[in-house]
Amino acid sequence: MDKTITNKSVSIIAELIGRGVSIATAESCTGGGVAAALTSVSGSSAVVKGGIVAYATEVKSKVLHVSRETLDTQGVVSEATVLAMAKGAIKVLGSDIVVATSGVTGPTGGTEENPVCTVWIAVVNRKGEAKTLRFRDIDRGRQKNTRNAVLNALKLLDVFLKKHKN
Repeated sequence: MDKTITNKSVSIIAELIGRGVSIATAESCTGGGVAAALTSVSGSSAVVKGGIVAYATEVKSKVLHVSRETLDTQGVVSEATVLAMAKGAIKVLGSDIVVATSGVTGPTGGTEENPVCTVWIAVVNRKGEAKTLRFRDIDRGRQKNTRNAVLNALKLLDVFLKKHKN
């Protein structure tokens, strides 16, 4: 794991432990990378509930309870989908906060609406407070694209934690 991701993860886990707040992940394009970053920190088991890699559409629907209507009308790479993934993971995993990701890391799979390096991220808490981010980046290859998606998810989580103190 690179130093930037490690440092951000250490900071987030310390904040979560200090607050006694649990976290989980619901990931598609990052394939468990956010969960891996968080659980790489010693002591993270005190706050990390788990993660669901919902790479396939049917997992988003059956496990995370993302409605077929949302998937069909908004698409799997959309704000509505990552919000629904996060809300579903709160119910399934019983965490206080969830970070969710869905996007296209390439080199295939891009569309005109969602080209390669388009990623949606959502952070949601039990109160229903949410923050989302859509980012598009330059295609640097699948591994770097995924790494950047993980880093952006951690950054959004950090911003969310700073804004929502309770």
